[in-house]
Amino acid sequence: MRSFEYASAATAAEAISLLGADGGVRPLAGGTDLLTLIKLDVAAPSRLVDVKRVAELPTGNEDGPDGLTRGTLATLAQVESSGPVNERYVALAQAAGLAATPQLRNMATVGGNLLQRPRCWYFRSPHFACWLKGGAECPARDGENQLHAIFEQSPCVAVHPSDLPTALLALDAEVRVTGSGGERTISVGEFFAAPTEDRRTENLLGPGELVLSVRVPAPSAGTRSTYLKAMDRKVWAFALVGVAAVARMDGGRIAEARVALTGVANVPWRARAVERLLSGSEPSADLFARAADAALADAAPLAQNGYKLPLARGLVARALATVTGGEF
Repeated sequence: MRSFEYASAATAAEAISLLGADGGVRPLAGGTDLLTLIKLDVAAPSRLVDVKRVAELPTGNEDGPDGLTRGTLATLAQVESSGPVNERYVALAQAAGLAATPQLRNMATVGGNLLQRPRCWYFRSPHFACWLKGGAECPARDGENQLHAIFEQSPCVAVHPSDLPTALLALDAEVRVTGSGGERTISVGEFFAAPTEDRRTENLLGPGELVLSVRVPAPSAGTRSTYLKAMDRKVWAFALVGVAAVARMDGGRIAEARVALTGVANVPWRARAVERLLSGSEPSADLFARAADAALADAAPLAQNGYKLPLARGLVARALATVTGGEF
């Protein structure tokens, strides 16, 4: 581990000043991912700015008629155990409860979970100069790629590792951030963006910016949601494939539906073709099977991860049956 400076901020303005525009200065909250990256020498910040005591970064939730707001310092355990979340935003509670171990959920924050870096073994290894770390090539493309992307988005084929953002994407959430240029609000779907040559990260958070909170709009009457996750062991593992589904029924038909997947692309993947197919349809096993096929129509699996196709199809069909009351 390389040496670094440590500073603690009491206000958002102080934190932003300490962070500056230097991408080498990083905020520290729960630290469950960042500290691991530092120990692996994947991240080498010149300074860590402790933001756990910043007054503008709330830890609780505000649940009202217009929706739910979770502070960036809220832990996954707080999301998982929240009564309002379990009552009205089931997919969010399930995603939080399926993430990591109880000990990590007590430390990991909402903001940190949004910003979690890929778990790709090439990215996490100090022995590979992978593309995402500034190298020339992605070694996973022709290497060990069992856990990697099945949708082509960038030179990198690592997948987004977090569960919470996938549920937030399906729930049409938005992220509020602040920085030296002031506050801005951005939809979760726009906040996450596949890495590019000029920006080798998986989101649009700028240097010196902080995530303040996440807001989920209130669901309409009759809306149901769920998050399903397939892992290589029963608990406490990252998703091979995860599916978040939201649906509102009206008169026995699907009036509105949103579906998002994780474990399949650089960022949480919105399955818009599925949503168009479902709109106005009556739930049925045949409909869910066609929807599952539509979700994977553009997939291009690598040499060792073709198993994700049937796995994802099964999860999509099961999730849709869960939120519509149908059978699959």
